[in-house]
Amino acid sequence: MFLSAICDTLLDFSVNGFARATGWQIFIFTMVVTHITIASVTIFLHRCQAHRALDLHLLPSHFFRFWLWLTTGQVTKEWASIHRKHHAKCETEEDPHSPVTRGIKKVFFEGTELYRAESKNLETMEKYGHGTPDDWIERNLYTKYSWQGVGLMLFIDLMLFGVLGLTVWAVQMLWIPVTAAGVINGIGHYWGYRNYDCADASTNIVPWGILIGGEELHNNHHTFGTSAKLSSKWYEFDIGWMYIRLLEIVHLAKVKKIAPEPKFLHGKTIADFDTLQSVIANRYDVMAKFAKSIKCAWHEEVVQLQEKAKLERSFLKSSRKLLEREPTKLEARQRLQLNELFVHSTALQTMHEMRVELGAIWERSHFTRDQLLNQLQDWCIRAEASGINALKDFSFRLRSYA
Repeated sequence: MFLSAICDTLLDFSVNGFARATGWQIFIFTMVVTHITIASVTIFLHRCQAHRALDLHLLPSHFFRFWLWLTTGQVTKEWASIHRKHHAKCETEEDPHSPVTRGIKKVFFEGTELYRAESKNLETMEKYGHGTPDDWIERNLYTKYSWQGVGLMLFIDLMLFGVLGLTVWAVQMLWIPVTAAGVINGIGHYWGYRNYDCADASTNIVPWGILIGGEELHNNHHTFGTSAKLSSKWYEFDIGWMYIRLLEIVHLAKVKKIAPEPKFLHGKTIADFDTLQSVIANRYDVMAKFAKSIKCAWHEEVVQLQEKAKLERSFLKSSRKLLEREPTKLEARQRLQLNELFVHSTALQTMHEMRVELGAIWERSHFTRDQLLNQLQDWCIRAEASGINALKDFSFRLRSYA
């Protein structure tokens, strides 16, 4: 009878664990611990270590290191090195995980394998791994025994929840490979919306991403890589930034840099050196607003293009998308398509040409400040004399940058 009682106890323990939790309690636990993991990745590995956008107090910094050792087995130096290389070589053959060069299926389904392969590249570690933790515990535990941590996590889950703990652990182990390696590195360079036409193919997946810690705002991040805050529009929510602000309030973090926010002096009629400096500093915002001006001009022209020019709807739809893209990124056939469109619309041609000229202002580093200001002032004069309402309104806004 005694042996029977022991067997019953062991059987009950193997099924329910010490916690004896209900199904809903196990689900909530799983959601909480995976959320802590993604918060650790975005705050510590990504924004603090890889980009130096903030400094963390020793207490949260070590907590994040310990938690990531338990739940991911990731080595800080390896993660930071690979991510820095991704930014330095973005969308090229040297990019460790670009869906542009490797294909979306490869990155989405085999992102973890790509990460592991690059982590063995000693040149990447040496070139991009500077400044990451190199203390005793990092060398003798977190790096040396990187996978023993996830083994300990498996033991903890089994003790807490019995056999269901194996499922909890599996979800924990899949969370970062799926959300980070698959969704962010894959879909975040393949599908979504773009606030800024930066040099790479990065996109924002959705404006609200509690599950991914704010990392879904990937286009914003690639535009302002060293910013601790990833949201830029009023409707975007970066929960990682909320946690950083809370840490900063209690003096456990210090933000070093966020993306510049344009300031305006309404009623300003003359573009001066302050305007020039602000326009260059906020060039991504300037070009995003110019893209909206192109949309306004398009709506004024599209009726004429449909009724008088008799252009096909598919041609017009694709042409509108090309007009909104950065001109330097257009291929030869795409430029030819726009030239065909411009035959029927002088206004759209003017908008396109003025966009090219405006973008050239901050690319002419060999020009003096006076020369650049003269170019900006001349640009505004011609824009306001063009007879295009959208271009005129944009020029008035451009003058007010302060």
